[in-house]
Amino acid sequence: MSPRSRADLALAGNTLIWGSTFVVVKQALDDVSPLLFLAMRFSLATAGLYVLFRPRAQAPPAPVARAGSVLRGLLSRSGVRDSLAARAGFFAGLLLFAGYATQTVGLRFTTPPKSAFLTALSIPVVPLLLAAVYRIRPRPAEIAGVLLATLGMGLITLEGATAARINRGDLLTILCALAFAGHILAVGHYSKGVEYQTFVLGQISTAALLSLAVFWWAEPVLIRWTPGVLVAVAATGLIATALAFAVQAWAQRHTTPTRTALIFSLEPVFAWLTSFLLGAGALSPAAALGAGLILAGILLVELKPAPVAAHP
Repeated sequence: MSPRSRADLALAGNTLIWGSTFVVVKQALDDVSPLLFLAMRFSLATAGLYVLFRPRAQAPPAPVARAGSVLRGLLSRSGVRDSLAARAGFFAGLLLFAGYATQTVGLRFTTPPKSAFLTALSIPVVPLLLAAVYRIRPRPAEIAGVLLATLGMGLITLEGATAARINRGDLLTILCALAFAGHILAVGHYSKGVEYQTFVLGQISTAALLSLAVFWWAEPVLIRWTPGVLVAVAATGLIATALAFAVQAWAQRHTTPTRTALIFSLEPVFAWLTSFLLGAGALSPAAALGAGLILAGILLVELKPAPVAAHP
């Protein structure tokens, strides 16, 4: 398999993880307030990544060890590279927190189907941002794949929903889509040129600190330490956050932001499969057609792959 194929497969694995944890999180939110849940999720993920990357963090750069000077270490090539990675991680972490926070708060004022569809607007936004920021025109196959996947998302998520009225929850969720699209672009841009471990740890720890800073005043705090909450925090913190975002940072070194967004459109398909296996019912004909359109959009781009070098 080529590096790009392995990266696309890894991103599909991420999407499977996120889609399969949707039901677990949904049930856990009956016993914990959303922002507190995010704070625990990102804090546990930060701790897990720190343990994973700790051997590297404990070894100081050679110039620092020889000169005994923190300043000289910061001015060394490795020190500058780590500093750039930390700043890049901070920026990506801001976008990551903004996406999760606006999605969570917006869900209080809109319906889950509309929230899922509006969040999925990040799929067409990614190539638009690429065109606006980098002056890169999407290829015809990418445009067609994005349109098919977006239509499929609508068929899956908006069935039976009233989509005509726009409320403040919808507006917040649109901001969520913009933040997630920006996060995909940021990871794709920075992961190729900065130190990997520092970047990953930087973005997750930034999201954790911001969550801890706002959960206690932005909403009424609720916590009941049920087994469901413990399982949800552990699963999302260690697997769906620490592992998944580390994999994403690696994978986006070898694939494009547009392909990443398309692969992420599989999340509602995996979420439905998980619900079906747990006895939540069969997929309706319209939703089944939507799932088929998402797969068709991804295959369209896969069958006519664009060179990775053409994108940042």
